[in-house]
Amino acid sequence: MTHPTRRVFLQQAGAAAAAMGWTGAIHAAGANEKVVVGLIGCGGRGQNLAREFERIKYICDPDEKRLGKLAKAHNIPAANKVTDLRRLLDNKSIDAVVIATPDHWHAPAALLALAAGKHVYLEKPCSHNFRESRLLVDAARRCRRVVQHGTQSRSNGFIVQAVQMLREGVIGEVLAAKAWNVQHRGGIGHAQPSDPPSGVDYDLWVGPAEFLPYQQNRFHYSWHWWYNFGTGDIGNDGTHELDYARWGLGVDTLPSRIAGLGGKYYHDDDQQFPDTATIVYEYPGDGRPGSRRQLIFEMRLWSTNYPLNCDNGAEFYGTQGKMSLSKRGKIEILGPRNAKIEKLPELPPNKPKHVENFLEAIKTGRKPNAGIEEAHRSVALVHLGNLAVRLGRSLNLDPQTEQILGDEEANRLLHRQYRQGGHWAIPQGV
Repeated sequence: MTHPTRRVFLQQAGAAAAAMGWTGAIHAAGANEKVVVGLIGCGGRGQNLAREFERIKYICDPDEKRLGKLAKAHNIPAANKVTDLRRLLDNKSIDAVVIATPDHWHAPAALLALAAGKHVYLEKPCSHNFRESRLLVDAARRCRRVVQHGTQSRSNGFIVQAVQMLREGVIGEVLAAKAWNVQHRGGIGHAQPSDPPSGVDYDLWVGPAEFLPYQQNRFHYSWHWWYNFGTGDIGNDGTHELDYARWGLGVDTLPSRIAGLGGKYYHDDDQQFPDTATIVYEYPGDGRPGSRRQLIFEMRLWSTNYPLNCDNGAEFYGTQGKMSLSKRGKIEILGPRNAKIEKLPELPPNKPKHVENFLEAIKTGRKPNAGIEEAHRSVALVHLGNLAVRLGRSLNLDPQTEQILGDEEANRLLHRQYRQGGHWAIPQGV
């Protein structure tokens, strides 16, 4: 396998403008103009992103308490805070939106934003289900807008340099990778439906998802662990590690085979997603030795014993060694027979510049570091892995048609059931 030079690699990682037709993208701000940004979702991640952008002018959330807290922190006038995202998207002065909602709103909100002519910074995972990711890819191409996915490692010089070392053969040919998400998460307990808190437009919060009555342990943050609203912790934290594990492995397609085992081994509570899982993805290439690749994902949400003393990370196995890497800023490279390589090139600071890359992409028309096609390939691993564990059987995927072969039930679950009776945010073409 031929390894690209550092210059070529960095161009592939961050520029490649023509590949998606971004050059000359309409509605891109001029080089000296400020990009006017609106924020949809004022929870914990939204609050962090508001600080990172430092130019949020408009905000939206169906929870008036969260809305007011963020408005006060950033001196946003009352006229610029809304509960319904349609009012924000109708504002012609807004160039871009940041979407930091629960997972079930990610793709619907992004699709509406693209249709309204906005550039989009979309938190991970980009979609609640496999089909929505494909809709986003198609919409970004059609609308010629920048979509940056919230997998910040793509704009982290530390990770970029480590992946470049893999490309240059520091451990030989990389044939397998393993990503892990190991941490001790608390349970969500058991609860019953009740009235939503005052100041919350709960119907708006549910949006296009199937309607379920309010329940305290499936609302703020706890929605992660429910099929109707979230994608489990593989989608919550695992998306990051799967993304740079796939990047380092050097595969730029969807996998063809997915096998997974797991379930609730520890938590006795209401959450529906597993707290333990091992999932294997196979990329067959042309089927010959040297072309095939394997990616493994491990998740244990009841442990504090993990590789490299990091809760999240990835390992790469090559024909001449192994690299352990974490977005926490740790790296270890071993040669044959675990010989430790002491002298490593000086690596850049472990500090993502993802927001800066997004704004620069808008101004210049260049492709962002974490564009929606890369997001689709990585987030597909979330959805396919969850599906294999949920069904308890292996899946065979045709990467071209994006259909699971010989399994009608699995194919149905590549989509989702939206709200009965319809809703204005249900994506077209699902």
